Amino acid sequence: MGGREEVTVTRPESNMPFPRTRLSRFKLHPVLNTVRARSMKSPSQKKKARDPSPTEMSVEPWASPKDQAAAERPHSPDTPPSQDQEQHPDKLCLDSFWSEVETIQQGSGYTDLECSRGESRQSEDSEQDEQWLADAGLSTLISDDSEDVDVFLLSTLTRTQAATVQRRLDSYTLSLRKRNKPAPRDVRDIFNSPITQTLLPESQHSEDLAQNSMASVTKTPLSEHQRCAPKEEFFITDVAYCEQAVLFLKQTKLSQNNSQRRKEDATLPRVIHTKCRLGVTRIQDLSHTDMKKVRQLALIDMTALCDLLELEVKRHKTTKRKIPESTLFGVPLSTLLENDQKRKPNISTPLFLQALLSFLEKKGVDSEGILRVPGSQSRIKLLQQSLETNFYSGQVSWDEVSPNDAAALLKKFIRELPAPLLTAEYLNTFSAVRDITDLKQKLHMLNLLILLLPEPNRNTLKALLEFLSKVVSRERRNRMNLWAVATIMAPNLFLHKAVPSRLTEGAEKGQAEKAADVMRLLIRYQDLLWTVPNFLMSQVRKLNENSNRRYQFYDRHIKNLLKKIHTDSREKPDKNTSEPCRTVKIEVRDLTSDTMEFQLNISSRVSDLLAEFHRQFLRSPDNGKGKMRRNGSVVYPDYALYEVGGNIGEHCLDLETHLLDLYNSNPGGEWVIKMKPNASRGL
Repeated sequence: MGGREEVTVTRPESNMPFPRTRLSRFKLHPVLNTVRARSMKSPSQKKKARDPSPTEMSVEPWASPKDQAAAERPHSPDTPPSQDQEQHPDKLCLDSFWSEVETIQQGSGYTDLECSRGESRQSEDSEQDEQWLADAGLSTLISDDSEDVDVFLLSTLTRTQAATVQRRLDSYTLSLRKRNKPAPRDVRDIFNSPITQTLLPESQHSEDLAQNSMASVTKTPLSEHQRCAPKEEFFITDVAYCEQAVLFLKQTKLSQNNSQRRKEDATLPRVIHTKCRLGVTRIQDLSHTDMKKVRQLALIDMTALCDLLELEVKRHKTTKRKIPESTLFGVPLSTLLENDQKRKPNISTPLFLQALLSFLEKKGVDSEGILRVPGSQSRIKLLQQSLETNFYSGQVSWDEVSPNDAAALLKKFIRELPAPLLTAEYLNTFSAVRDITDLKQKLHMLNLLILLLPEPNRNTLKALLEFLSKVVSRERRNRMNLWAVATIMAPNLFLHKAVPSRLTEGAEKGQAEKAADVMRLLIRYQDLLWTVPNFLMSQVRKLNENSNRRYQFYDRHIKNLLKKIHTDSREKPDKNTSEPCRTVKIEVRDLTSDTMEFQLNISSRVSDLLAEFHRQFLRSPDNGKGKMRRNGSVVYPDYALYEVGGNIGEHCLDLETHLLDLYNSNPGGEWVIKMKPNASRGL
């Protein structure tokens, strides 16, 4: 450890909390001292305390070079992982967790986390409520001009979501009264207005739909074997998550037998994403305008879910820090990405991160102990200096780089971001997910939090999780299962010098398991978490429809006149037609001005329309744009069907979308075939 001063602190009484003392950068956190003190037990005590595991490594690879060499002895790749390792973190994983915490606290440029607690101050209640309303797109509710109230957004909310907004307004009004400031308007004037009363009752339909959907999934009783074995979970997205939580809590109160609703701490089950006839919408499928509305609605639903589950999470201000004179490390993600897009316009993750992950995917995923075995500190420092100076000039050679050094550099890049990768606003909410007991509610919360992340953070997190998933998939070679990867990476994401954290307080084993539990959910269910729930898509469509009908809220005489003009000029779709024909625009290179006609029926899907497009245009002698494979097949560019206009901005459609349902849900929208934008790393 390079001549560092060793400090040993005895453990206080088991029921007494550790004293909050300010430590120097060479001292360890009290919990780490406890772990270090435990290592001084007698051999017989340590042998008795160890949790025996047939595949547990007998050395700590970060202890010394000798132990590292011993840890790198080849193991048989055919040895299957133990069942216990798949279900619970073993001692080696837990020790690795606290080793990562120690690295974060004592790393270059890092002071003790206790020191940062005084620097990061929580906002006052009124400021937090005001910021929340602004982020939810409801800042007009507290403005002085009552004519600007955004009733269109309020009209899309379910009953539980509307109650959450009302609680925030009540809290904001109460804080103003304490400061002797008049409130801009009474909350009852907003939610009891004639406009809102005519629009909000539709939320009752959401509650009925939730009850029917939940009943259809749970109506089949489970046998005793099915209750014990890892089962399949159904992920319902047609109903607001907060409404599902209301029904879940009602069922929990009615049922006295809670034995079948236990914490999912064993092997993670398979989660089935129930699909609707409009297909699955992924985050990258929507325009920026629609994603902004998705984030506003997701914030309201996430807050309602936190209120129902009694999760007290407070947002922290993003502290402004001096950006170091660096080109890679310590640079904000948005700045780094903006500079890289000048070199390569269509990228979504920083070029340095792409290069680092690409190297690790080629050379590191099969390296035993990758992410756990530390690299050489001297080599890492030299490699970082070389990358800072020569990365963009292309003079960096990766041939001599050790995979362990590159993995350590990856974790350091994440840790040294000026703001947490999970953002200062939502880092504590991510951490609070570990206190939720039901698996589906954990996934609901994580899904909403992913939607709330800024685009650079979300894309970077996705690229990182995709790499970690590849590491787990090569477990037989690298000896890193899902628990091991999760416990190693959790401190790097959930601890940051800019945000206070309670992760290192309390019983260290329990906190480590909870943090690793959230991390493994992010890794295991990432494909599920990067989708937009169907209920949010429905709310966005309704919001766009309401915004396009603003004439309804003008003066009555003007409203009637505009309504008559609008009704006469609008072409209403004929819903009685069983098989309508739809004109599809084509925006593909030389075919920009072309169109095609497609006959719709009840079984028509997007994949059928694209197949017809390939037959009519791409495979014709004049427009043969495909690339011939060695086996004689032809590969065509990645074209997609987009829904543009009407009640949506721009929406890249899933191949399984039923076209007749899409036509009925958005008759005013246009269909356009064009090439998908080149997205980095599949994002």
